[in-house]
Amino acid sequence: MNIYLLNVFYFCMEVPFPYTKFIIFFPEMSNAKERKHAKKMRNQPTNVTLSSGFMADRATKHYNGGGKSFQAQKQELLPGTSRPRHTKMIHHSPVDPDVNEQSSSKIMFKKKGGWKAGPEGTSQEIPKYITASTFAQARAAEISAMLKAVTQKSSNSLVFQTLPRHMRRRAMSHNVKRLPRRLQEIAQKEAEKAVHQKKEHSKNKCHKARRCHKNRVLEFNRRQKKNIWLETHIWHAKRFHMVKKWGYCLGERPTVKSHRACYRAMTNRCLLQDLSYYCCLELKGKEEEILKALSPMCSIDAGLTFAAVHYLSGKRQGSVILYRANKYPREMLGPVTFIWKPEWTPGHTSESRQLWIWLHPTLKQDILEEIKAACQCMEPIKSTVCTPEPLLTPSQEKSQTELPDERIGKKRKRKDDGENAKPVKKVIGDGTRDPHQPYSWVSPATGVIISDLTMEMNRLRLIGPLSHSILTEALKAASVHTEGEDTEKTPHHWWIETCKNPDSVSLHHKQEAIFELLGGITSPAEIPAGTILGLTVGDPRINLPQKRSRVLPNPEKCQDNEKVRQLLLEGVPVDCAHSFIWNQAICKNVTENKISDQDLNRKRSELLVPGSQLVLGPRESKIPILLIQQPGRVTGDDRRGWGSGWDVLLPKGWGMAFWIPFIYRGARVGGLKEAMVHSQYKRSPDVPGDFPDCPAGVLFAEEQAKGLLEKYKRRPPAKRPNYVKLGTLAPFCYPWEQLTQEWESRVQAQEKSPVASSPRGKESNLKREKVPCTPTPEKSDQLSDEVGMSLISPSEPREVMDTECPAQMGTEWVTGPAATSSLLCVLRSRKSLKQLSAWCGPSSGPRWAAQRAPSSGQQALTREACLSILDRFPRALVWVSLSLLGKGSPEPHTMICVPAKEDFLQLSQDRLYCGPHESKHSDPFKSKIRKQKEKKKIEKRQNRGCTVSEGPAGAYPAAGHHTLTLGLWSGPLPDVTSHCSRVLLGFVTQGDFSMAVGCGEALGFVSLTGLLDMLSGQPAAERGLVLLRAPASLQYRFARIAVEV
Repeated sequence: MNIYLLNVFYFCMEVPFPYTKFIIFFPEMSNAKERKHAKKMRNQPTNVTLSSGFMADRATKHYNGGGKSFQAQKQELLPGTSRPRHTKMIHHSPVDPDVNEQSSSKIMFKKKGGWKAGPEGTSQEIPKYITASTFAQARAAEISAMLKAVTQKSSNSLVFQTLPRHMRRRAMSHNVKRLPRRLQEIAQKEAEKAVHQKKEHSKNKCHKARRCHKNRVLEFNRRQKKNIWLETHIWHAKRFHMVKKWGYCLGERPTVKSHRACYRAMTNRCLLQDLSYYCCLELKGKEEEILKALSPMCSIDAGLTFAAVHYLSGKRQGSVILYRANKYPREMLGPVTFIWKPEWTPGHTSESRQLWIWLHPTLKQDILEEIKAACQCMEPIKSTVCTPEPLLTPSQEKSQTELPDERIGKKRKRKDDGENAKPVKKVIGDGTRDPHQPYSWVSPATGVIISDLTMEMNRLRLIGPLSHSILTEALKAASVHTEGEDTEKTPHHWWIETCKNPDSVSLHHKQEAIFELLGGITSPAEIPAGTILGLTVGDPRINLPQKRSRVLPNPEKCQDNEKVRQLLLEGVPVDCAHSFIWNQAICKNVTENKISDQDLNRKRSELLVPGSQLVLGPRESKIPILLIQQPGRVTGDDRRGWGSGWDVLLPKGWGMAFWIPFIYRGARVGGLKEAMVHSQYKRSPDVPGDFPDCPAGVLFAEEQAKGLLEKYKRRPPAKRPNYVKLGTLAPFCYPWEQLTQEWESRVQAQEKSPVASSPRGKESNLKREKVPCTPTPEKSDQLSDEVGMSLISPSEPREVMDTECPAQMGTEWVTGPAATSSLLCVLRSRKSLKQLSAWCGPSSGPRWAAQRAPSSGQQALTREACLSILDRFPRALVWVSLSLLGKGSPEPHTMICVPAKEDFLQLSQDRLYCGPHESKHSDPFKSKIRKQKEKKKIEKRQNRGCTVSEGPAGAYPAAGHHTLTLGLWSGPLPDVTSHCSRVLLGFVTQGDFSMAVGCGEALGFVSLTGLLDMLSGQPAAERGLVLLRAPASLQYRFARIAVEV
């Protein structure tokens, strides 16, 4: 390029300028190319050689003679040829110098939009001749500027990065001689410049540094500031979908498809779950004071309480539902399980008792405050629970990462390396605990001490018939210390002192014998419910097999049939329920003196025979545990004992040491989803979603409704169901308060109306109440608690009816604290539930009467019997189970409705009749939403024309403007019971296809008033039949309702 420009320069020097012309032919350029060329030429200096526009213009003027353009002549000369793509230079001799000078009096430049004269639209005179020296200097300056621009680097890339990709080599980044010779000098300068440049160290360490044990422990401790990690968190995080719930980071479901596999494990094998997130409250004091404080919080009408004989002795685990003091059956706090420390222990002389209350984390705060108020424990004391060291603040972390300037660029060495190094301890337990916040309270009046032992113990649950077989294979009772063994190096002095007591040794052998009997029992359901067995076991990591295997029950272990029979009938003796896990000092010693996995693996590698049994002797850890039998399904007549298993209580720090051996014996791991499926198949309510009269249940329902609403709005209107047209008023929430109020009003209206006493009047009244209340679009603005609504009957689509029906008071769904302080409650009276369970079944024939009436001794379904229950529980809900008669899979928020007489008639005529069909409703909000969109468009146009000062005020609608959502009911709900053609009775909270039964099953709540009204009006042969309809469907399906106790 440089040689070419010099040749042009010398050629211009030799030939006189006026007598030599260079005509440059340019191809026809498109508008985009012209704009690009004009943009490139606009910054050129005025002494640059003439532009293409000037040359083209001169060529057109001189050689066309004012006639056709040069391009036209060229096209005539070359017909059928394409436009030239390359520039052509043709040398011509001038015709006339005078004409040449006159015609060249102006310089024409082609700019954007056409040809214009001069760079600024003005004409410029061209000199007749030029001075060679001045012209050469100007060209030399331009050539030097061009060479400088070519050689100067314009990007931030290194020299070797400017090479073509096929010439690059990895070694070029650190070896200059790998580069071409012409670039080695520049690369050497870049390398010297990089050495002297101060580079700030990145806060994020490299992968190798992050994998360092110390850095990894620090990182894990930092990540536990906000959400508590279980000890099995790392194991779960690699294999499960993790969710942040209730202040914990928990595994929701496995990443692999394992729904059926987990069900098979619960049914035939073993499923393992980590329930360490459950909270534990400890009450310590006199037995009389503890029972006196807790007795007002529970009722014997709902079942056994803390004072039951089996529970008080410590041999069984109990369960109870807590209420606010003297508020039963309303203001429920939540379900809990509890364990009393056994009365008889070796050397036990004190009257003090210990009580552990286990509860869900969502219920902890309310129950703890109520127990503190009941026990009068308001004075905090210094907690004896070992809390983790306080984590570093962000400022302290930043100060540690900052390095002095003189250390930059050199190898860093930790200041704490060497003999004075302090090992970083892993956070065990609750990493979010504040050491300055109290976790124990004492009552000066009663002496009762309440302690929060959350995350101070691990709780693992094994579900399935092989659970106790896995326990007996993975755990071995601790060896008893003898006097001849060397005990100087052992840290487990508590076990040595225990072995010195003959009574303790005898008790340990007794517990070991009972534990060995469990290996030959077919299922945990054969053992009495809630049986507790204490035991001290050795380190389970020592007996870890080389490969995963599946254990089976061993009948040879229970050859003594008499002992097995006694165990199955009476359970574990009281003295065998004792465990050292009740002693916090021993648990702390066991946690601190645990042998690390690294030391254990090192000792295993030093064995003379690889794979042989590792014997640690007195140095082996001794871990106190507590085994608690879980009864599984205890309601209903079918599948009794399904889902039974064992809970294992361990000291903290030993979670993974027990977790891996259980998995290696064939246990399959499940998460929160599997726990919900387990409760659904047991037909027991799930915490906290199935407790609508509990504050935690109300909060859970609000969060669930919010999440479902956001998910619904994310989908376009054409791809989501229109619930208004489907007749679904509450697709995301459960209006329990409104449901119970409306049923109470319906029954009162039927009793007061004189026509309702006759059968025909009652039938006509029922038909009148089943008219769906759907407001018309014209009167939808008048929806309120006091104003009536226009009605459209979907059964008569051709004729529009403008009847008025009174709206019920308080149609809005009550949430928050007001819901718990209202009259809403759930029926939990054992006596009343047994009565309802007997009434829900079909009573056709004398066989049913012979089976149920004498054995149960229940009353007949009369008006007096119903009123006696309603007087005690006027606005109550009943927990029911539903089983579909045909096809269909129920889902949450499915509506439970009362069948009409014509439905029973159709079912009697055709047993394959699936159910009635709901007709579509009209959408009164569709026109309003259309108008609202048009209004928004108008406001948006107006806001565009507003000034900047008025922009923020006019950019958004008014605060009182309510946004409507297409497909959802806006404003207060109308009458939910009679909105559709079938009267609403309740809602489903859990539902799915049941693999145990082979049909759809559901669990939910119905109104007690509505249930009694339905049962009293149904024929005896069809009693207990209801209709189910999904929120996004118009099809009703028959189902059988049952109240199980």
